[in-house]
Amino acid sequence: MVLKIFEKVVQNFMEHLKEINQRRNNFEQKLYDSSKNEHLLELMRIQKSLVYFVTALRSNELLFMKLERTNFLGLNDEEREFLDDLIVDNSQALEMANIYANILASTLDAFASIIANNQNQVLKRLSVITIVLTFPVLIASLFGMNVPNGFEHSPYAFYLVVLLSLAIALAIGWLFLRKKIF
Repeated sequence: MVLKIFEKVVQNFMEHLKEINQRRNNFEQKLYDSSKNEHLLELMRIQKSLVYFVTALRSNELLFMKLERTNFLGLNDEEREFLDDLIVDNSQALEMANIYANILASTLDAFASIIANNQNQVLKRLSVITIVLTFPVLIASLFGMNVPNGFEHSPYAFYLVVLLSLAIALAIGWLFLRKKIF
């Protein structure tokens, strides 16, 4: 009877591991489609569950080994063979849990790398935009000072500053596009 209970426990572990793997696949697919934090958090919860599964399966493995070694239950040959089968099934469940945990860890690492790469791209674009917009502001601020510069009485001074600023911004933008920085 004890061995039947152990068999049911191992079967439940296997069923739950398959369910966890299906949930992991679903959340991973959802994460591919839309990068939302809730999917990442759910994958982290699944990873935590897998750690608990691995720990429990290792404990069961130790218990089964001790039962086999000591013959505490007074098993006959047929029951010992059944216990050996349970040990094999438990080892397979432990291996499955380890594989799923490794897959999940590598998936989370890959998503972390993708997120970091996307963040770097956004920061790079923002830096280029900042550089492109800095020079027109610099030109406009130089001509906007209250010091004589030779254009204070010219009716075309505003247009000259705007055209100069625009030309410099376009030149810098073209340079960045040519070097494929932007």
